[in-house]
Amino acid sequence: MPTLRQQLFRIKPVLRQKEDVETDLKRTIGLFSLTMVGVGSTIGTGIFFILSESVPVAGPAVIWSFVIAGVVAGLAVICYAELAGSVPVSGSSYSYAYATLGELPAMGVAACLLLEYGVAGAAVAVGWSQYVNQLLFNLFGFEIPHALAYAPEEGGIVNLPAILLLAMCCFLLVRGTGESIVVNAIMVCLKVGVLIFFVCVGVTGWDSNNFADFAPFGISGVVAGSGLIFFSYVGMDAVATAGDETKNPKKTMPRALIAALIIVTSVYVLVAVAALSAQPWEEFDGQTAGLSAILENIVGSQWPGTIVAAGAVISIFSVTLVSIYGQSRILFTMAGDGMMPKLFRDVNPRTLTPVKGTIVVSVVVAILAGFIPLNFLAEMTSIGTLVAFVVVSLAVIILRVREPNLERGFKAPFYPVLPVLSIIGCFWIISSLQVITIVVFVIWTAFILGLYFIFGRKSSVLGKQLAEAGPTNPDSAGTDSTGGSKRALSSVLPQVRTTALPSSSGSFSPGPIGAGSSRPLSIPPRSR
Repeated sequence: MPTLRQQLFRIKPVLRQKEDVETDLKRTIGLFSLTMVGVGSTIGTGIFFILSESVPVAGPAVIWSFVIAGVVAGLAVICYAELAGSVPVSGSSYSYAYATLGELPAMGVAACLLLEYGVAGAAVAVGWSQYVNQLLFNLFGFEIPHALAYAPEEGGIVNLPAILLLAMCCFLLVRGTGESIVVNAIMVCLKVGVLIFFVCVGVTGWDSNNFADFAPFGISGVVAGSGLIFFSYVGMDAVATAGDETKNPKKTMPRALIAALIIVTSVYVLVAVAALSAQPWEEFDGQTAGLSAILENIVGSQWPGTIVAAGAVISIFSVTLVSIYGQSRILFTMAGDGMMPKLFRDVNPRTLTPVKGTIVVSVVVAILAGFIPLNFLAEMTSIGTLVAFVVVSLAVIILRVREPNLERGFKAPFYPVLPVLSIIGCFWIISSLQVITIVVFVIWTAFILGLYFIFGRKSSVLGKQLAEAGPTNPDSAGTDSTGGSKRALSSVLPQVRTTALPSSSGSFSPGPIGAGSSRPLSIPPRSR
């Protein structure tokens, strides 16, 4: 009988996370599409509306806030790239933590990710409603009533446009990943075009006096601005959630991560410079649909603001789409490990997507978007992203030590300095967040860990496999790099066969036997 410590820190072997094992999901995502997933879930998350929250905190020096957030995110993304090339599966940093730190830490990371994606989707949906109102006013001369466009804390009753946006994203995702990815790529190209248009028009209103009082709140304001902005980089993690649906993930995922980071950071900084050059920083406070308003003031006409508002309405849709996608795939992976109810693992045989899980996620996020204000949502997303980045950076170091010969599609340079700098940078930004944000985060994490002790620890698939294997040395179970006695694991894990996939005729055919096995299943297939 394994001890409590052995149960809590049992490690999911990397050998079970190879890309050649079939999954319940269909591999349809290539390099361009995956890069667009990263760009799509990042650009639009912050730049269309986060300036009204971050500029009053940092002043014109918010430009440096974007740079700092980009550098810290860049360090973490390089760590992500190494792990994505080593452990190319869905689940993102949850899967990475499970393969390096153990089951309990993986659940802590899962708490971060569930918070990160759920709250990010809500935050973006809230910002989307601002641009919907701006577009309706410019085109038709009316707006959605305040009571139906804002959360109770902001003087309204419910943010109805945000709820409608999440319903549309849910509908698209349950139809199939392939269709969703194509729509996302089109929207990303449109949004980048709109932001380039904003920069080109915005610099025509350049006024160097707007940068005179560059850092009114000092370095503390710059770091605080980075804390608000950082949730804009949640898209980097979204790339890593698509491992089970990516073609040749060991090469595609690292390349997509780095390409997305370069595109995102460049666009963010350019837009921030153009916006601050055209409008005094004091006027950003409380401004809705800010980019549209800036262009209208420069040109003296509504048409450029209408273009930006239309671009924001379209592009922010793609951010919400990827947020819901990412969270549903994390829950899908956790359910496969026995950490969440089987509901989240159920795949529709026609669309090959986790329909039930996607609907549950969409409903919960819609409730958040309808009733919680934007500024609190932004900070909650940031802390979830930052903690996940810390774990990923730490996982790189641990996996290098435990699995030095593991095949890696990409290696982080300047090891171990780079992952250590990533960890330090993330904690530096976390220290600038509000105390209430950290308290709520701790409470949420404790809640998820409580669910683990009640449900996940007993239903863990890995735990059942280790119990069936009967490790010859119980004291060593869960302590080495493969999550227990190597002899015990070799006797059970290679025999595992993945769940059958539907054939084109609608019937089910068996998937391949795990590597090195010629024996039948020793563990019953997952129920659907």
